[in-house]
Amino acid sequence: MSIMTIHHKVREPRKSRSRDRAAAPRLAALGVAAVVLGGLIPAGTANAETLPVGTGSYTTDAIGPAPEGCAPLATDARAYVTDAAPAGAVPTNDWWSSLLFKKYNCVGSEPLHAHPLSYLPQAAGLGLSNTTTPTMSGTAGGIGEFHYAYAQDVMVGVAGLTAPVVEVADWTDWTVTPSWSDGTRSMTATIGHGLPFSWYDIAGGDAVITAGADLRVWLNDGERIGFSSGGGDYVAFAPTGAAWTVSGTKLSSTLNGKGYLSVAALPTGQSDTDAARTAVADDYTPYAYAKVTGTRADFVYNEAGSVVETTYSAETEVREGTNSGTVLSLYPHQSAYLGGVTGDGPSAGAELDRTYVSPRGAMTTLIGATSFTTNTPFTGVLPEVPAVATGAGEANARLDALLDQVAADPMSIDKDDTYWTGKALGRAARIVEIADQLDRTAVRDTALAQMKETLTNWFTASPGETEQVFAYNSNWGTLVGFPASYGSDKELNDHHFHYGYFVVAAATLARFEPEWAADAAYGGMVDELIADANNFDRADTRYPYLRDFDIYAGHDWASGHGAFGAGNNQESSSEGQNFANGLIQWGTATGDTATRDAGIYLYATQTAAIQQYWFDESGAMPDSFGHSTAGMIWGDGGTYSTWFSAEAEMIQGINTLPITGGHLYLGLRPDDVVSNYAEMVDVNNGNPTVWQDILWSYLALGDAPAALAALDNDREYPEEEGESRAHTYHWIANLASLGTLDSSVRADDPMAAVFTKDGARTYVASNITQEPLTVTFSDGTVLGVAAGKTTTSGAQTWSGGGAPSGTELPGDPTDPPAPTTTTFYLGADGSFLSQPGTAPVATLAPRSGPDAVGDPATGLTLTADNLNGTFAGSRTAFDIGVDTAGVGNGTRIRVSYDLTGDGTFDRIETYNYFPTDPVTGYERYTAERGFSSVEGELGALVDGAMKVELWNVLGTSPSTIDLATSVVKAPFAGLTLGGGSDPEPEPSGLPGSPSEVKLTPVSGSAIDVAWAAPLVTGTAPISDYRLQYRATGDTEWLPVYDSVTSTPGARVPGLNPGTEYQIRVQSVSAAGPGEFSQPVAATTIPAPSAPRGAVIKVQGKSLLVSWTAPAFDGGFPVTDYVIETSTDGVNWRTFGDGVNTATDAKITGLLGKTEYQVRIAAVTEIGTGGWLTTMAATK
Repeated sequence: MSIMTIHHKVREPRKSRSRDRAAAPRLAALGVAAVVLGGLIPAGTANAETLPVGTGSYTTDAIGPAPEGCAPLATDARAYVTDAAPAGAVPTNDWWSSLLFKKYNCVGSEPLHAHPLSYLPQAAGLGLSNTTTPTMSGTAGGIGEFHYAYAQDVMVGVAGLTAPVVEVADWTDWTVTPSWSDGTRSMTATIGHGLPFSWYDIAGGDAVITAGADLRVWLNDGERIGFSSGGGDYVAFAPTGAAWTVSGTKLSSTLNGKGYLSVAALPTGQSDTDAARTAVADDYTPYAYAKVTGTRADFVYNEAGSVVETTYSAETEVREGTNSGTVLSLYPHQSAYLGGVTGDGPSAGAELDRTYVSPRGAMTTLIGATSFTTNTPFTGVLPEVPAVATGAGEANARLDALLDQVAADPMSIDKDDTYWTGKALGRAARIVEIADQLDRTAVRDTALAQMKETLTNWFTASPGETEQVFAYNSNWGTLVGFPASYGSDKELNDHHFHYGYFVVAAATLARFEPEWAADAAYGGMVDELIADANNFDRADTRYPYLRDFDIYAGHDWASGHGAFGAGNNQESSSEGQNFANGLIQWGTATGDTATRDAGIYLYATQTAAIQQYWFDESGAMPDSFGHSTAGMIWGDGGTYSTWFSAEAEMIQGINTLPITGGHLYLGLRPDDVVSNYAEMVDVNNGNPTVWQDILWSYLALGDAPAALAALDNDREYPEEEGESRAHTYHWIANLASLGTLDSSVRADDPMAAVFTKDGARTYVASNITQEPLTVTFSDGTVLGVAAGKTTTSGAQTWSGGGAPSGTELPGDPTDPPAPTTTTFYLGADGSFLSQPGTAPVATLAPRSGPDAVGDPATGLTLTADNLNGTFAGSRTAFDIGVDTAGVGNGTRIRVSYDLTGDGTFDRIETYNYFPTDPVTGYERYTAERGFSSVEGELGALVDGAMKVELWNVLGTSPSTIDLATSVVKAPFAGLTLGGGSDPEPEPSGLPGSPSEVKLTPVSGSAIDVAWAAPLVTGTAPISDYRLQYRATGDTEWLPVYDSVTSTPGARVPGLNPGTEYQIRVQSVSAAGPGEFSQPVAATTIPAPSAPRGAVIKVQGKSLLVSWTAPAFDGGFPVTDYVIETSTDGVNWRTFGDGVNTATDAKITGLLGKTEYQVRIAAVTEIGTGGWLTTMAATK
């Protein structure tokens, strides 16, 4: 079954997830929240009120939906927990959560994928599954999934047991204890991550193991019985003196009256001998009676070595013998950084020479271990990459213009729930960082003011408030923001995704206004959000310990209940890392080392896990999956898909956003970045058409020059909601100068990184504290950084940023800035008005000319001159009511200022067009759409002029402007209206535009252009014609280099097949160049389509493949077929069969017993066409 059919949420499409410093406010709130021994008072039973946390506050009102599941959970989150279970908030978002947070199965749970085994609690007992072969669905190399699905091998129970419900008796860091009782018979089982053993305590009857019809017993020597069932090999261990009876498919034992047993799954398979199985059973026997009763992971951040040292310990109860060790299987992210092992017994932590199969790859196994330690490197984070390129020169000017586009509304908030508010806060935080580096303090402080107002609002609860507020649910031990989204309230999904953005924004604000971040102000509310998503203080039982983080698996889970056949899931690993990065930044900015170190632990551990399980560093994904990256990880597998989109750009992009200095880990393997991007292009059948900014920024971590070239070729791309063009350019341009991340050199401060380009290193460190900092790198380099600065040394030397702190930021809602604009209404006659005129509407004609360009002359133009006003640093604003009855219309505004009245516009602001919908009523077009382009600078108006143009650039229907409500706000104080209109320009003597421009595509790479001489030649004869071209949708015009000639006609070469281009022509004379002609569009001849109908046959180490010629050849005969093979879908080898038009081939030179992908493309004189891909395995 495809997991895509059981979504736990449906996301709207993304157009384009020691605490000493907080102790005082928390302890004060603790008493009011009524935490009591044995549990928490259910929500609604205590008096609802607003609880202060410093200056901030949250509410205990039930202001929105509570978590939903099986009926008893509505009033008691501990409905399925026994009295013996740990007190405090119940865990959610774990691998076993569906056992406690029962959503659909109100008796047992969904499969619990512990690894190496999966389990299924049922009324009659506990099912065990050891699936070693993945099930594939979808298309290899396309949208697809792999799952090591639960397939029951055996079930362990008590004779006659029929429990009405399976409860939870205990949990520790990576184990859980289900509990059964039917009034006569009872059983508990202890299961966990990395435990091949499971332990059982039973009463009221004999122990019964029910196997499948294929049961085969290969060992029965008293207390031990070894058997195979369902493809898995198992050994059950009864107490000394007990025996096992086999009857049909049932194994039973009285357990010699002692009531306990254990069952171990073996890392053996069908090809192994019974002697080999028995040998492993003998290795495990000394530890079969050491029941694991507790597990715990403790971490230390070794600052000097920039390493996180994590010790994973198992506590046992020795029931027979003296050996206290157990058998522990390690995930790849653990074994890759394994340090020391402690153990007990004859093996004492020795590594078994076999591994277990799991959805996360091969699991190495330690026998007789009591603990092991990993030493995971931490490679550093930054608030932002340094402006080594954008700090000066042309790059600085370009970035300045882009910052102008976002200056008026840095957050650009679209929706007001916790996720989308968080995204908007993240966008503004990036703008703060780069504006600070460039000393654009006005832009920076506008963004800071927006962030401060937004965070303060959310962190302040007023009586009866139901929106932009956080509410504590004491029943579940959770803090939920309302409006919620994507199940963050009903299912407790995604809290780390949502709140990570808030924490990062708060850390940015704390740098510039530390008083706001103090515990006595709003810092305590930031700590509350941290504690809800991943509380790292075991003593704080108001929230579960590390709610979203799976301690042993090494990564977060997104679903609160995890009630799916495939287990829990997470798609956006990078938004999980955004939360960890937020802890590092917040802890550093506020001097809270405990929070900082907890963030580093989460970050370093998840970095190792993400590289393994989302980016397949060590081959954890099955070869038949056809991908080296996953969009989503499930408990039993992974998928190349997302909850919200089937587009390759979003499937891969969701694990790279948001783009921040806290996401440098994505560039740990630059070659992998490049190949992953290439995979996206391949699956997408072309370059990205959505989320280009996210994907180019990711590519920049592997090949920044290529990313910069892609950006330069498409500057009008649509922004992803959490991004801005300013930040995307800053990120890519500076990485192009810095190079790629050099993780071989680390620092003794977390806010540092090293880059390398052409063999030369650049050392970077950021100091977001109020004191000078000295950073020492592992190669001996020492870098001093002043307070508030980011500084580099080595190949690139630069220092910037560092605003004064502790000052009142502009934009405080209690202290609004003085007005700096003058508001004008629009007149139907082309004049500006100080109040609404008598004409109710104006009509804009349908688009004339190319899409997205149009002709301003067909719209409404308003002018005024003799204007005088003071410029006070504000920006143009407008609010235009637009309506249309057609589909697909788009309206654009351009505002121009002539500051001195000399007939030349000193400032021209062209805004992104506003796409309208055929809905009833007016839609509002505002300056929040941002600039399409901006030229010149603003200044005082002295006898100046102003012009506003409104016209349609898309669609075939007219549009209506609501003049009664439409206004333009000019950025001048005290501006008064003059009169008249723009002066008629004097004749220039320049030639007119060429006429009758016609385009004829002649191949896949060239278009012939013909035109007639201009109707007006000016004061001198035509001496030359100049041509420019661009791909439709691009903004930058490119010159056509040809010889000087006055003869009309030229060829534009070097184009791409099947691509629409716009071309324009300009006349030149001795008087100068004239105006370009209106652009004309044509499409080059496409390359051939892909061949069809591949048939492939295996002939030993060779493959016989045949196919049918492509359905479309563009009118040009096929001259050759290219054949390529690959074993990984990334690296392709061309099969050399010479130039050949035959539609079959025998591919030789292959490896035996190897799965190959084969792809074929037709070649014509136009170029190489699309690929036909198939696959087969050699013998």
